[in-house]
Amino acid sequence: MDNVSSHKHFILNGFNELSALRPVLFVPFSIMFIVSLSANSLLIYIIISQRSLHSPMYILIASMACVDLSLPVFYVPNMLLSFLFDWRGISLIGCLLQMNFIHFVGSFQSTLLLWMGLDRYFAICQPLYYHERMALPRFLKFVIPLVIRNVVIVLLVGALAGRLSFCLRNVINNCFCEHMALVELACGSTAINNLVGLMFLFLVVVVDFLIITTSYIIIFSSVLRSRTSGVKALHTCVTHIVVISTSLTIVLITSLSYRIRNYLPASIQVFLSTMKLLFPGCFNPIIYGIRTKEIRQHILKTLLCCRLVQTVPRS
Repeated sequence: MDNVSSHKHFILNGFNELSALRPVLFVPFSIMFIVSLSANSLLIYIIISQRSLHSPMYILIASMACVDLSLPVFYVPNMLLSFLFDWRGISLIGCLLQMNFIHFVGSFQSTLLLWMGLDRYFAICQPLYYHERMALPRFLKFVIPLVIRNVVIVLLVGALAGRLSFCLRNVINNCFCEHMALVELACGSTAINNLVGLMFLFLVVVVDFLIITTSYIIIFSSVLRSRTSGVKALHTCVTHIVVISTSLTIVLITSLSYRIRNYLPASIQVFLSTMKLLFPGCFNPIIYGIRTKEIRQHILKTLLCCRLVQTVPRS
């Protein structure tokens, strides 16, 4: 297939079935976007500004907030503009860049949950060696291989997608560029792209989940054997488990929607795909802020100080 026949411009056609009601979607999605930006920014500020929170567990929480803060930035502003002004076009290069950024940053959601699981494992199962295990030089051996894995797989996915010819049609039924939605538009064989997509899902999401599950099984076994610190240890793990369960549920529901897309309205599938990226950014900082005592206390203190400053009369 000649390259001249390949589309270089695409139409993001998400929620097209709603027609004139598309502008109404601007309100709920903009509210969620503002909540995600403000909640994660506040969480990052609290952890950076308070020296008492400069421990590995809180640094990992701040890193997750950075991921949740940056992920919607790659597609939500463009999506909101499309709702208001019907701007749906995107170039092939822009589509590939957006897809790579979303996949790269998104891959660190599960990877950070894995690092959090290791942090809790060392804190509960090997408390005497916790600071030694979580020291940066030691912990880098858990960080560097996973970062390299994420970078290599995302670059491979993007490079293979960029080599395809898109001669069938140029309409993507989504609000942003997603790997499988783009590959479906290609003419010719896409077997290698589908294989690499499955490899991405297995090597990142499945492998991370298996390691996380194993670490928490060991943690709960250790807690059951040592009853004295059981309640406190469980409390530190429950927050992570809530976040993990929520993230996994969204990923599974979205993956299932692709398998049964012929039986679902297109708008439902687009909504699930969008929530997979946007909802964790709204949910995670609220959960960490509510369930983590130290963070909650500093957030309340900061908000109280801001309120007092606003009520001070000016001369």
